[in-house]
Amino acid sequence: MTKIMLADDEPALRFLITETLAEEGYGVKEAEDGREAVRLLQSESFDVVILDYMMPELTGVEVCEWLRRTDGDNRDKPVILLTAKAQQKDKDQAIAAGATEYMIKPFSPLQLLELVDRLAGGAR
Repeated sequence: MTKIMLADDEPALRFLITETLAEEGYGVKEAEDGREAVRLLQSESFDVVILDYMMPELTGVEVCEWLRRTDGDNRDKPVILLTAKAQQKDKDQAIAAGATEYMIKPFSPLQLLELVDRLAGGAR
């Protein structure tokens, strides 16, 4: 089963994304802030990482920077950054931190599913 790590501080959005991905056969582990995301990334291997840009404790950009600097199973895994920040400078900062993709809120859960499918290589 393809494993996804989802970190977002909005419970309703986490629920929507988790349900959408789980219905398609993905296994999803949730974190509600950046520190919890780091703990999960240190303890388990994932196929795709989804991070909210603005979270308590550590931002998605900070988690992504940490992930890319750290030796571990998840270092080179695809990272999708979700954000309401639509300015080019924010996207540039996310890409510089090592994000693979940048998705602006609001987005369709089906758009996210298509992106996860592509980054996971179609495996579920």
